[in-house]
Amino acid sequence: MGKIYSKIESIAGNVIRVRAEGVKYGDLASVSSAHGISLAEVIRLSEDMVSLQVFNGGRGVSTGDEVRFLGHPMQVSFSDALQGRIFTGSGKPRDNGPELTENMVEIGGPSVNPAKRIIPRNMIRTGIPMIDVFNSLVESQKLPIFSVSGEPYNELLARIAMQAEVDLIILGGIGLKYDDYLFFKETLEEGGALSRAIMFVHTASDPIVEALLVPDISLAVAEGFALQGKKVLVLLTDMTNFADAMKEIAITMEQVPSNRGYPGDLYSQLASRYEKAVDFEGAGSITILGVTTMPGDDVTHPVPDNTGYITEGQYYLRNGRIEPFGSLSRLKQMVNGDTRSDHRALMDGMIKLYAAYKESMEKKSMGFMMSDWDEKLLKYGDIFEREMMDLSVNYSLEDALNKGWQILAECFTPQETGLRSSLLKEFWPVKEAVVE
Repeated sequence: MGKIYSKIESIAGNVIRVRAEGVKYGDLASVSSAHGISLAEVIRLSEDMVSLQVFNGGRGVSTGDEVRFLGHPMQVSFSDALQGRIFTGSGKPRDNGPELTENMVEIGGPSVNPAKRIIPRNMIRTGIPMIDVFNSLVESQKLPIFSVSGEPYNELLARIAMQAEVDLIILGGIGLKYDDYLFFKETLEEGGALSRAIMFVHTASDPIVEALLVPDISLAVAEGFALQGKKVLVLLTDMTNFADAMKEIAITMEQVPSNRGYPGDLYSQLASRYEKAVDFEGAGSITILGVTTMPGDDVTHPVPDNTGYITEGQYYLRNGRIEPFGSLSRLKQMVNGDTRSDHRALMDGMIKLYAAYKESMEKKSMGFMMSDWDEKLLKYGDIFEREMMDLSVNYSLEDALNKGWQILAECFTPQETGLRSSLLKEFWPVKEAVVE
């Protein structure tokens, strides 16, 4: 039992201040008020003045209420019983199932020692051609999905959750609309993927401090399963909501703001979460995909800007599609040379032709005369967008590569593709058309 303090020095919104000793940053406390007992987390220490964020808000808390420090940070139960369950951002059941209290582990621990990591070398197949073919997702990678409000990024995450070839999916929802939460729940249930998934969901109506807990609680559970040998994919949406929660609490704390009002440690806070991505030697792995919405489609906004320095590339979601320009998986070369002999060359060749298509589109919009080559490119670009870029398209990697060759054959002669003759001989759909 921790020491009890019966005097609260001040109350500002959801933040209370108490004079106490022997308290650590991140420790939990219980606050007994007229509305019952609520948890609070230590978010600032200044000599003996301790600031705590009350999970259920400061409403109903008075200066004479009791505060008891629990002597440990936030914890979550870890066991196989988590699979198929849905919890709040603080680890409480959201699915009306039993509360889990066994084998409690602390959240928010340090990142894995780099000496214990191994070089990423395995591809995670998703069934999405714009990922598998053009920007392969690699085990232990950390990648953001840059998007704007209104784009189907949650639909994309749900599809990845159902199709990704991993052992376990952990979905961390931060500031989700209730409709989005129901969408994830129903989609995973109907797709039969909920049994291999764990959801920690903070909705927009939940206490804001829980938004800060979601990434930590998701990654703590992911680390436990990865150490057991499982390939874990952590999907976080939306990390901009996480940063906005940090900003709101920093304003309440009267901290000196940095760029656009965000706290000065924004980079460190984001990095400490993304750096949990790891491939353990002799065990499993943690791979992280985190949606980052960009206000006004501004990539220089502090959240995507800082994220770009931490992660290993990004997926750009625009106009309902993963854009080939701007999207980048810096680790794709670790795996796409080992999938099929034509993978890397076909990827490069199709993107070069798509770039030429964009130039022809610009010429057409400006009223220039179209050549036969331009017409071929326009036909190619239309088919490529419809049959490769559309998010409703679903192919295995091998089928997507075969589809790529079919699209090229439909629009060009073998020589016009710029691909090696050895590959053309082996993979061109109409082999007799290939000339030495």
